[in-house]
Amino acid sequence: MSKKQKKMLIRIIIAAVIFAAGMFIPESEEMLSVMWFVRLAVFLGAYFTAGWDILWKAIRNIAHGQVFDENFLMTVASIGAMVIGEYSEGVAVLIFYQVGELFQSVAVGKSRKSISDMMDINPEFANVERNGEINEVEPDEVEVGETVVIKPGERVPLDGEVIFGSSGLNTAALTGESALREVTVGDEVISGSVNANGLLKIRVSKPYSDSTVAKILELVENSSENKAKTESFITRFARVYTPIVVIAAVVLAVVPSLIFGNWSDWIYRALTFLVVSCPCALVISVPLSYFGGIGGASRHGIMIKGANYLETLAKAKTFVFDKTGTLTKGTFSVTEISPVGISESELLGFCAAAESISNHPIALSVCRKAGEFPKAENAEEIAGFGVKAEVSGRKVAVGNARLMEQVGAKIPGEIKSSGTVVLCAVDGEYCGCLIVSDEVKSGSKSALAELKRLGAEKTVMLTGDRKITAEEIALKIGLDEVRSQLLPDGKVKALEEIYSQKPPKSTLAYVGDGMNDAPSLARADVGIAMGALGSDAAIEAADIVLMNDNIENLPLCVRISRKTRRIVTENIVFALGIKVAVLVMAALGISNMWAAVFADVGVSVIAIINAMRCMRIKAG
Repeated sequence: MSKKQKKMLIRIIIAAVIFAAGMFIPESEEMLSVMWFVRLAVFLGAYFTAGWDILWKAIRNIAHGQVFDENFLMTVASIGAMVIGEYSEGVAVLIFYQVGELFQSVAVGKSRKSISDMMDINPEFANVERNGEINEVEPDEVEVGETVVIKPGERVPLDGEVIFGSSGLNTAALTGESALREVTVGDEVISGSVNANGLLKIRVSKPYSDSTVAKILELVENSSENKAKTESFITRFARVYTPIVVIAAVVLAVVPSLIFGNWSDWIYRALTFLVVSCPCALVISVPLSYFGGIGGASRHGIMIKGANYLETLAKAKTFVFDKTGTLTKGTFSVTEISPVGISESELLGFCAAAESISNHPIALSVCRKAGEFPKAENAEEIAGFGVKAEVSGRKVAVGNARLMEQVGAKIPGEIKSSGTVVLCAVDGEYCGCLIVSDEVKSGSKSALAELKRLGAEKTVMLTGDRKITAEEIALKIGLDEVRSQLLPDGKVKALEEIYSQKPPKSTLAYVGDGMNDAPSLARADVGIAMGALGSDAAIEAADIVLMNDNIENLPLCVRISRKTRRIVTENIVFALGIKVAVLVMAALGISNMWAAVFADVGVSVIAIINAMRCMRIKAG
């Protein structure tokens, strides 16, 4: 508990002790003439100890024009009970209401902690090396290209490349994984992770405002602004519902009294009606459920931008996947070199020189394989085709069959391979190909099987790869459908077609690596970015980010969303059901103030306990 919560607990205990003492003061007629003022004084002491802040909030809100809220309802009901002589029930209303409020505060605190753990990734300083000296400065004062020194135990303040040292980085706050990530010279490091052991020096690659930690903090801070439809409805419902029940209570107190008399009885029924009608259980438990779902997901390295995306994912029955970096590792390697008319080293050199301008994983694997290669000039990357460049005075084209056709190079026969084929032409003549292979992620098959078990009706892969490669991967991991040889705009068109075929009242989720899938991520009902550490495109375009590059966290995210929605539904049905029943009983004079307290505070506590289950969904 926080210090404020502990103070509230002490207040409740003191009020409860005073309340218990008041209950021992006799109410017999012969004693009332002597002891009524003592009994009143004791209960007033308990009343103000428990509820002075509720009274103050009600007065302050009324002064600001905010009349109909739970503070107003509790104040009117408790004061009314005291006025008609029901001291114990008037005090009990406030004590138990404060118990419910304390319970809510603790529950929200636990849920908020999971998200605040994410907020702890914010670095407080950066040790920047300037003119041979190390200066401690604010992270946003460091410029791109400067060198930052990170000692063991310190948090990485900015994104950059290791230029000295080796160490293990603790990325648990970002990814939810406890295993250290080993880095050495040449490796990229991300802000927010903690240097576990060795001394590191990094060259800063991004200003703080564009760093991974800044993007994540912005995402977390804004997550509460995007409310689910159910959550927004409950807020609007409470605004209309509360004035209506206050008017109904006034009618219940006045109209029957004018007809039948017995004002005290009807006023008591109206006060009971007011206590029951307080919408706390709904107003508290619904947002808390979504907040708990988002907090529980963050513990597994799943960042959800808002409750609305959690609710949308719960209805998803169609899942569309990018291939590279999503279902496959995206770590390519050249497995075959097939030259025509030139040597293997020449073919590899031409391909690497042209591909050196591209950051695509396939291009990087070709460059790694070649090691050393000539410099390319006048290089041009053509989306969906490949690369053209001048290498050693010769015109080189490296890419797919469409590019070969464009430059007039004839391919001798069909090339059969399950890997990605990189074709090469020099001066318009075909001179061979490279086979580059990607490895399927170990969890892809099990993740798809789990999605099917969760009710996914259709799983589709969209890729620019050749048909033979795409179909082999689809068969291996159990996809329902695959669409291959797609240009970037072709992916969006295919997604539109799949979207039109999805089951009624369901949603479509697109899962991509976040690097070149922004249009598809934005078009889907919910966009999910895989392995987005350091990827600005993913954090910007996606609605949900799986920070740890673990495809098996996708079904976990679906389970969290569906359990959250189920718990929200349970709380709404339970709260409304109990309240309606006790409201009717209160109007008929069957229930008393104690039943009303249960229908308000008891139902709220039960709903809060149920909502907290959203945080306890485990992987696997």
